[in-house]
Amino acid sequence: MRIVFMGTPAFAVPTLDMLAQRHDVALVVTQPDRVSGRGGHSRYSAVKKRALELGLPVLQPARLDDDAVSDIRDASPEAICVAAFGMLLPPTVLSVPPHGCLNVHASLLPAYRGAAPIQRAILSGDRETGVSIMLMEEGLDTGPYALQRTLPIEDLYADEVELRLAGLGADALAEVLAGLPDSVTWTPQDAGEATYAAKITKDDVALDPELHVDEAFRRVRAATRRAPARACLGDREVTVKRATPVEADVAPGGLCLADGYPVLGFSGGALRLDVLRPAGKGDMSGRDWARGARLAADVCWRCTR
Repeated sequence: MRIVFMGTPAFAVPTLDMLAQRHDVALVVTQPDRVSGRGGHSRYSAVKKRALELGLPVLQPARLDDDAVSDIRDASPEAICVAAFGMLLPPTVLSVPPHGCLNVHASLLPAYRGAAPIQRAILSGDRETGVSIMLMEEGLDTGPYALQRTLPIEDLYADEVELRLAGLGADALAEVLAGLPDSVTWTPQDAGEATYAAKITKDDVALDPELHVDEAFRRVRAATRRAPARACLGDREVTVKRATPVEADVAPGGLCLADGYPVLGFSGGALRLDVLRPAGKGDMSGRDWARGARLAADVCWRCTR
């Protein structure tokens, strides 16, 4: 099948790989390069990097205007496949392919429509999440779905869930494409059951001694590079990257060492900081950080807000 693929971050790369192996990818559409770092260097999206490695043509519109729509139409796709593209598709794009625009969405729709379904599922304490292959409409993730695959969340972190869902989504999309147009049934979403997954903010994942330890652990696991889980240990601000709930005789707001690792007290328990990132530095083990920090015996910790 002739395909136009639209995607941007690493989550979309397994889907692109699958399409390149099984179909004719006429065009890859991704977000424009971003400027990053102190040197102001341009950074490719993960999808652009992989598309160039595969020798596929790449289009990077700042918006889906008439010129971009014309380029997509000229590619003559039978279907447009989308995975975390980052822009809403206007009707002029949705109407191009005869088999429609199929989206790999990282939730079990109608739950968690929107930008941060993985993080919101973790923060809510859900036991499972999944992917949905959805036929796109003008609304935000409102279209009917053809196939869903589930994944237990357990104690996984957001990046681990994303990696697993990326593979599940690619496989599910392959199955749906193989059934088009006659062997696919589209199930309408129940709008009354819909929830919205807004982008994660720093406040959503901020660590506070008054939190229950279970909530604090979910915040660490749901944190992202742009919305990190931070705390002040004494007078030192750190980002908590990996942690483990432990039993420790430490009150909320208290800080102690266990096997050399810093342990933060919360309501109902404590978190051992396995991996953290000090301000202006890279990731390191909690033990290495504590060795260098030489914390006072009576030191406490607090929220950064």
